Amino acid sequence: MPIRVEIERCQRTFDKNYSHFIRHTPLWKLPGKALGVNCAEVWLKLEHLQTGGSFKARGMLNRLMSNVIPTSGVVVASGGNAGIATAAAAKELGVHCEVFVPEITSPAKRARLAALGAHVVVAGAAYADALRACLTRQQETGALLTHAYDQREVLVGAGTIGLEIEQQGGLPDSVLVSVGGGGLIGGLASWFEQRSRLVALEPERAPTLFRAREEGRPVDVVISGIAADSLGAQRLGALAWEITQAQVVDALLLDDESIRAAQLWLWKELKLAVEPAAALPLAALHSGRYLPRVDEMVCLVICGANMDPASLN
Repeated sequence: MPIRVEIERCQRTFDKNYSHFIRHTPLWKLPGKALGVNCAEVWLKLEHLQTGGSFKARGMLNRLMSNVIPTSGVVVASGGNAGIATAAAAKELGVHCEVFVPEITSPAKRARLAALGAHVVVAGAAYADALRACLTRQQETGALLTHAYDQREVLVGAGTIGLEIEQQGGLPDSVLVSVGGGGLIGGLASWFEQRSRLVALEPERAPTLFRAREEGRPVDVVISGIAADSLGAQRLGALAWEITQAQVVDALLLDDESIRAAQLWLWKELKLAVEPAAALPLAALHSGRYLPRVDEMVCLVICGANMDPASLN
């Protein structure tokens, strides 16, 4: 079945059975000048207002509702957001959830996981370490494995954001998207299919897609930097690699300073409290890494808000 058809089916199920859980997040349209950008309009898809504080809720719920969940529940490895989304979906469905996180996961995200009733296990310094521990645990318990980004149901759930954008505003000229393991851009690219220009954005210190393109295949990269707890996948997912090769031309890198500046700008000027990963699209515009046409309608996917509010001071 084509992924676009699966995305439409997923959205119908969300609307019919889980409209109290999966939100239709706002699409905020502003003149480019309101954000200091020389283009016609900037659309902000406010997915940080989604259940669990990030876009991840869509993919995690789709994964859970598409499978029979054993009595041992579900297990996931995550830098934070996928774990929070899985824990929220598991709570909604009344099943046990175990989340493996790396040491770099912020205290705010760990606290959120505990508040949702998840059993939290800190395993290793980076996401890859947590994933290895998670896979071992899954083999021991038989729990349903939810991958943070490299499962078809997860990618399809993320694709419903693209469907919503088109329903709410039509087709933007371009869509700027943060990339970690690739679930978000894979889902969006599957929906838009080059009807809008997809621009992949990564921190210089977490360049999974960029390095994959240099090497001609997904490869392990060293992860660090300001957005590592959200965009901390060590390797681009196989599904995202296949889809982005066919559907995404632009892959750009941003330094931590521009990401931090954009995060603070969103808070100070628009009162949007978001995590660094959500600020990459605006950073691409403010830094000049992406230069839109003067008549362009640019959509920024504001992907998550799970951070310590004190960090915005």
